Amino acid sequence: MASTNELKNGLVLSIDRQLWSVVEFQHVKPGKGPAFVRTKLKNVLSGKVVDRTFNAGVKVETATVDRSDMQYLYKDGADYVFMDVKTYDQVTIPAATVGTAANFLLENNEAIVATHDGAVLYVELPTSVVLEITHTEPGLQGDRSTGGTKPATLETGAEISVPLFLETGVKVKVDTRDGSYLGRVS
Repeated sequence: MASTNELKNGLVLSIDRQLWSVVEFQHVKPGKGPAFVRTKLKNVLSGKVVDRTFNAGVKVETATVDRSDMQYLYKDGADYVFMDVKTYDQVTIPAATVGTAANFLLENNEAIVATHDGAVLYVELPTSVVLEITHTEPGLQGDRSTGGTKPATLETGAEISVPLFLETGVKVKVDTRDGSYLGRVS
């Protein structure tokens, strides 16, 4: 249990038998009436974001979420197999739990796997990864480095938009949060 005065970003709360992560919080002391805490909470499993207001000093139940460094080994049917880098234990995670992280997941890449009471909650990748473009249309004479973009398929199978001058075989840096192109890597 924790008081609403002790809330901080990233803290996981157990509310109505669901896990909610604190995205934002603001302690408000109006001129008239009692203080309260305005929060923005994100459901850990579904990703749904809601606004919730608590009275100041109210106790809320916190949840223990273990975050482990793991290495992605291989895909087994619809599931993904990860290995804990410290204990070498292997964990099989369903594709629904991995979610959009699968678009940027290469074998032997590191990821953070969050668990609660032995159940896997989510897989978190580093904010950027380096991937190779396996297919894109060739650039045309006069293509500029600024302005236009074209679709490109990465080695993981994901498709992103890249500048017109990039070609097949080039390694690019990609933001794993939104799939945007960050730059090429030499």
